[in-house]
Amino acid sequence: MAGHSKWKNIQRRKNAQDAKKGKIFMRHAKDIYTAAKQGGGDPDTNPSLRTAIDKAKGDNMPNDNIDRAVKKATGTLDGASFEEITYEGYGPGGVAVIVQVLTDNKNRTAAEVRHAFKKNDGNLGENGSVSFMFDRKGYIVVTNEDGSIDEDEISLEAIEAGADDIVTQDDAYEIYTAPENFTNVCDDLRESGYELEESEITFFPQTLSNPAEDDLKKMLNLIDMLEDSEDVQDIYHNLEDAE
Repeated sequence: MAGHSKWKNIQRRKNAQDAKKGKIFMRHAKDIYTAAKQGGGDPDTNPSLRTAIDKAKGDNMPNDNIDRAVKKATGTLDGASFEEITYEGYGPGGVAVIVQVLTDNKNRTAAEVRHAFKKNDGNLGENGSVSFMFDRKGYIVVTNEDGSIDEDEISLEAIEAGADDIVTQDDAYEIYTAPENFTNVCDDLRESGYELEESEITFFPQTLSNPAEDDLKKMLNLIDMLEDSEDVQDIYHNLEDAE
């Protein structure tokens, strides 16, 4: 894990792209949806949802947008039925790609995803065609910008709660868990007073791909096109250093 820091590499690029493209609200909506889907729509009993909502409000996300994201997750949005779909395929240069979407029109979304792959010399595959190249893990970030968090204390706390590994960065701790232990570790850390900057169950590539320059440009364009779709929730890939 230590050789591949999602917090330093992927998340930094994603945040920069979100801000550049004005997608901050969409990213918050995704985080709110995920939290509500996993732990219910009541922020008083769902700490992950409460954290996601607080962050969204900190970026001045309208309450209507927040409510809509919660209702999507809990199935209470009037007149709309949303479906979660996962697409798998290969981008240019053989880069493995997983795309997770949330849509109320799967035909429209399928066409958008297929067009993005085709335009950039990629190919969609069957379910399972690339997911075997990724490990599904819980991922938690606790920032330590002021250096006040003791490494031994948080490591012991996380491991005792069920974490598999903890990696120390310059200004943060990255904590990795098995999916089934993710909620327990999150709850334990929050109860101990730690603020979770990031917390999600996500995919990590087992190996990284380093395509030629032309393929790299196409791959980055593929990512941009997919991110332009309002239905796309997450994009996972094994591209090395996507900044």
